[in-house]
Amino acid sequence: MEEEHVEIRERLQGALRPYGFHIYPFQVGWYNAVLDPVFHLSYPGDTLAFVVISAPSMFTNSFRPFLKEKKLQSLQDPIDQCVAHHMTLAKEHFPSHQVDIIYDYELHPNRRPKVLMQTAAHVSGAAYYYQRKDVPEDPWEKRKMFGVCIHPIYGGWFAIRAVLVFTEVRAPGLEKLDPIDCVPSREDRIRLLENFNFNWRDGKYRDVLPAEEKYSEDQTLYFSTPPAERMKLLEVWGHLPPSPPC
Repeated sequence: MEEEHVEIRERLQGALRPYGFHIYPFQVGWYNAVLDPVFHLSYPGDTLAFVVISAPSMFTNSFRPFLKEKKLQSLQDPIDQCVAHHMTLAKEHFPSHQVDIIYDYELHPNRRPKVLMQTAAHVSGAAYYYQRKDVPEDPWEKRKMFGVCIHPIYGGWFAIRAVLVFTEVRAPGLEKLDPIDCVPSREDRIRLLENFNFNWRDGKYRDVLPAEEKYSEDQTLYFSTPPAERMKLLEVWGHLPPSPPC
């Protein structure tokens, strides 16, 4: 049924958007077509999948409430736990479907990512994945340069969290939307990639374009805090009991 993917999208969006998550549908074949076979997802090409991103509002709409209501597992990143909680709840809206959830941090045993999230975001139209190949006559010679996704509304103030695959749903008629090229000039692309590769900690790459919504001060502080120290920050904020003295 051709309309099935539309109904799924609306239901999934209703389950996630209030919590600061946005979804973008794509066919698995679009993703596989731009990658070497070693990175392919092993589903039929017209299988329906969704990229899930978190907007700045996720921190207030889902992370803070999650911290207040749930008991954190100390061995897993708090944001990852929050995202997994909401993806699992969203999956429960589809009891008659097999939904595979692949998170941004998941790796194969050989340490290869299970999904190249930025590529998935690009082929879904969610965000433009700017890479070295997008800069004609680049100035970096033999230096390795990593690419980065930029969202037309949030700039760099967002994160790609997961891919949801509806393994039994085929969507051959799904319209393919190209990502918006919101950093069109060569000079701005050079500045973006240099800020991301050389000074990513200061976050300047996120402001390559005026964003409609950015991270709050608390959110910026949280994500700029080294992961090993974030639990201590949550203690200071009152979300965790104080650590016992040594």
